[in-house]
Order: sequence, then structure tokens, then C-alpha cells
Amino acid sequence: MVAGSPPVGRDELLAVLDEVMDPEVPVLSIRELGIVRDVDVDAAGAVTVTVTPTYSGCPAIQVIEEDIRAALAAAGHTDVRIRTVYAPAWTSDWISPAARMKLKAYGIAPPARAEHGALVQLMRRRLAPACPYCESRDTEVRSEFGSTACKAVCWCRGCRQPFEEFKSI
Repeated sequence: MVAGSPPVGRDELLAVLDEVMDPEVPVLSIRELGIVRDVDVDAAGAVTVTVTPTYSGCPAIQVIEEDIRAALAAAGHTDVRIRTVYAPAWTSDWISPAARMKLKAYGIAPPARAEHGALVQLMRRRLAPACPYCESRDTEVRSEFGSTACKAVCWCRGCRQPFEEFKSI
């Protein structure tokens, strides 16, 4: 922020973060995924961005933090702090309906709504995801881990297309 300029608003900062794309799912911004929890600017102009990674071992979080700093620096905000919080844990329920449609258009089956609670997630049998290409439910999970740990590799028996599913968490 330039000295003597008016204080920056929260909406302006969020608009900058809307342009930071997830490195593993480049069709969605980190805000659309629900990774950005909050943004604040203090009286001195220091920006604090609070993030929650999609899971505690997310290998992309360092890249995400660097991309946040770069985007805010390009917008004139050089005093940036990243605050990572793990509670409450990220859930795929934080992905907006519009973002779910973007995933589908990109060829990734969006996650089903999570049944809150890790034990429930572990104990329930997962439904076959709908194919993002033909909508068929005649699909199977071929591998629980796809190109990233948050995606599974699936196969559609209807259109015979492979696809990834963004897992519910």
C-alpha cells in the first residue's frame, strides 16, 4: 500500500484473491475452494490472509501462500502475513455450487456433500460419482488417489471415459 493512500477495503483484497487459482485444480480460485477463510488489513496497512488447506498434508499450500503474496504484492500490498488454521478443518462443503459446476465442466466430478464428521466419512460406503461427461452413475472408483490426494481416479461404464472425482471431506 502506498503511504498516504486511503485504507484498502476487505472487498478489494478478496477481489485480488479471487484471481489466485488453485495450483492443483486450476479451474478454481482458492476462494472458490474455500481455502481462504478471512482477510484483514490493520491500521498500518498490513494484510493478514487466513487460510485452511484442504487437508493438513496438502503439498500445494506453500505454492498457494506464495501465489497469495505475489498477487497482493502486484496489487500494491507488500506487508502480507499468511495465517494457517486447521480448525475447523476444511470441508468440501465449502466449495460453492458455482465452483462445483466449474469442476464438472472441467471434467472432474464434484464432491458429494460431506456428511459432517470424520467418523461418518470413514464408516459410510461412498456412492459412485456421477460421470461429469454423460451423467451416468454406472461408474467405479479405479484408484482412491488420482493426480493429487484429494482426487480419485474413476471410470464410467456408460461413456467409457476415465475421469477424476474431487473427494468429499
